[in-house]
Amino acid sequence: MIVIVWDGLRPDAITEADTPNLARLRNTGVDFTDNHSTYPTFTMMNAASFATGAFSEATGFYGNVLWAPDASGNDAAGKPVDFRQPVFTEDYAVLDALKGGNQRVLLVDTLFDAAHAAGLTTATIGKSGAAYLQDSGRTGIIIDEKAVLPLALAKELQAAGIALPATAPGAFAAGELVLPEGSENPVAFKPLQKLKDGVSSDPTDASGSQFKGAIAYMVRAYLDYVLPHKQPRLTVLWMRDPDSTQHSYGIGSRNWHDALKANDELLGQIRGKLGALGKAGSTDIIIVSDHGHSNASGPKELFPLRAVRDGAVTEIDPAGHSVSGMVRLADLLQRAGFTAFDGLGCTAIPVAMGIRQERGAPVPVYPEQTDDAGSVCGKPGQHYQIAAHKLPAQLPPHSIVVAVNGGSDYVYVPDHDATVVQKTARFLQGRAEVGAIFVDDRYGALPGTLPLSKIRAKNAAGKNPDIILSYDYDENAIVSGARGTEMAGVLQGNGFRGMHGSFSPRDIHNTLLAIGPDFRPGFKDALPTGNVDVAPTAAHLLGLALPHAQGRPLVEALVTGPAASELRVTPGVLRPEQPATGLKVSLPTDPGGKDVAPNLTSYTFELHTKSLSQGNQTYTYYDFAKAARR
Repeated sequence: MIVIVWDGLRPDAITEADTPNLARLRNTGVDFTDNHSTYPTFTMMNAASFATGAFSEATGFYGNVLWAPDASGNDAAGKPVDFRQPVFTEDYAVLDALKGGNQRVLLVDTLFDAAHAAGLTTATIGKSGAAYLQDSGRTGIIIDEKAVLPLALAKELQAAGIALPATAPGAFAAGELVLPEGSENPVAFKPLQKLKDGVSSDPTDASGSQFKGAIAYMVRAYLDYVLPHKQPRLTVLWMRDPDSTQHSYGIGSRNWHDALKANDELLGQIRGKLGALGKAGSTDIIIVSDHGHSNASGPKELFPLRAVRDGAVTEIDPAGHSVSGMVRLADLLQRAGFTAFDGLGCTAIPVAMGIRQERGAPVPVYPEQTDDAGSVCGKPGQHYQIAAHKLPAQLPPHSIVVAVNGGSDYVYVPDHDATVVQKTARFLQGRAEVGAIFVDDRYGALPGTLPLSKIRAKNAAGKNPDIILSYDYDENAIVSGARGTEMAGVLQGNGFRGMHGSFSPRDIHNTLLAIGPDFRPGFKDALPTGNVDVAPTAAHLLGLALPHAQGRPLVEALVTGPAASELRVTPGVLRPEQPATGLKVSLPTDPGGKDVAPNLTSYTFELHTKSLSQGNQTYTYYDFAKAARR
């Protein structure tokens, strides 16, 4: 069993031109045409679902970025992590630090746990954090972008002439693993190509994927050594493209096409190697993406697309590139009188924070400012757009902590003050950037919200945020020929031209394909399926028990399974009990809230679902959630 994750792959990105090998596999194997990512549609949330077949209500895990102030430890580079601030979890050492005293980062058993209990050899290889989470107990073979485990394997790879990641020695005691002096890092990424502002990525660049060399190294290590010499019965191979290139340059860019082609060539190598080893006829392959993806952009009527020429943003161009989309929620909250922190430093991303049109002239949403006294950013004369909102050693009463993730953000209220939660939810409903809002069940039925339990995100151990919010989106807006845009929380970096995490159908509906002796050939499965179903399906085929799984084995896709017509599907719609009314709705063109939509005074949203009955069990899939302001 080999599970290959194409991070962020949208189903409509599979074409004969860019991905002929993948298109052939889709056409000759099983194409699950209604697959669903776990919401929020982040990599690490879905890595947990792949690992366990469960939702965050059971796993207790809320990556990519979460707030865990009681944790302590270093990152993979050996640097201390300030866990007072929200922390990015795509790092094996950060995940180890999150285990705490119980030595578990996931609160339920995993597919790899079951495989190891049955004596099966396993391997998890690829993207930092996501691959490691599959086997965070370190029982099997792990080749992460930042670590190689166990020590014996690392030394075997060295002896075979396979270079190791630069941070690999940090996973062991000092001196146990030594890299040759002057050796190059095989997983190093190429630099981002930027506009003349020195910050924003250049969507017209055609230098190719920054990440394909690192991905090729991981696949080569698997094909040249792990597969022939260790013969794992279960492998997860996680390729970070096209996601990382989509973030950097956007969907539809020339570098995005290059990333797809590079991945597809590797798929051809994998299937070729299986054939050469005589394993093609006895290997099931599942190809899945952790989520879909959208281009980052605000509404075009507020932020018209613009041409990019000679390294600069120029005139309005309907066929141009986004000049908006990023939201700094902690800043919006601070401006509205809340005590809010997000752990991020000063932010200066002039394009992605928005360029609006005013009397024919472009005007930045956040005009560049200079703090000559050095009181905001710490250096006299340093330019900034948004000041730092770092958490202090002691949080003031009634504080709010925002864990910025992208297409959805997490809001923590450390003292669980119900009034603060109510006021925060109402503030969010009055910002046009914000979509669906889910609130911890402990606060009751707040107008215009649904409880976290409705999306299986309420954790009994209390690890969940108090509020999970999706940013608004337009699933039909087109940028660079690709449908689907969304607004998103501003992560530190270049502003991100592509994003995911929202409850948009573009992010939710992701890729799932399968081929092999156990799967029906040339079969299109139109039943709803989900990422939580991958582990139960793999366990079923490997003869393993996975009692904590909340997904289902996809038996209708198996040669021995029932006909799909025997399974019943019921669509559904969930709405808040009451809308929020009497609102003032502020537009994203002004962070201070002065630009108002005068005719909008109420907020609600719809959560669309599908329920499938299989035997005596019912499984619910979440299609999308869309806010409505009237």
